[in-house]
Amino acid sequence: MSRVLVAITGASGALYGVRLVQRLAEHGVGTDVILSDAGRRVLALEHGLPGDPVDWFPEGAPDDLAVLANGDIAAPPASGSRAPRAMIVIPCSMGTVGRIACGVSGNLIERCADVMLKERRPLVLVPRESPLSSLHLRNLLTLAEAGAHVVPAMPAFYTKPRDLEDVLAFVVDRALASAGLDIPMRRTWRGGDA
Repeated sequence: MSRVLVAITGASGALYGVRLVQRLAEHGVGTDVILSDAGRRVLALEHGLPGDPVDWFPEGAPDDLAVLANGDIAAPPASGSRAPRAMIVIPCSMGTVGRIACGVSGNLIERCADVMLKERRPLVLVPRESPLSSLHLRNLLTLAEAGAHVVPAMPAFYTKPRDLEDVLAFVVDRALASAGLDIPMRRTWRGGDA
């Protein structure tokens, strides 16, 4: 299986990105991670977490985890010939959404998203903003029409989440499924027996 690219931007909810990277590692999926400067700041402010993904694994980071610098536009996934299997931007700030929708490639996250769209590979955006302005909605529609999967960070409660981890898992599961990754969901709908 080729690698998956995860980008964490400056929207609230950076913990979604951390849990997604951890889930990919649990299933042995080679993962590249890019954090924007704002994403690192949100991790520290909201969760007191370090901005280095290697430190998110108490038992030690997996060998197939790589951290890419957002300023390195020459990194392998910035080329269509080295595009990853899927890219998930979680959480995705509205600034990032707007720049991707306009085709701006000012950093590695934006360039990789542009590559995913042009190569017709799965690009999953997990926006975390509320309320949404008409500009946000237009940009999200533009990206959906271009082939991106828009998976808002809107947890469901029909699964009867017991704690924050269950709420996070629901959104992470949806993002993984939208990326076409064959990773089992932690909790699925079981009719009235959720």
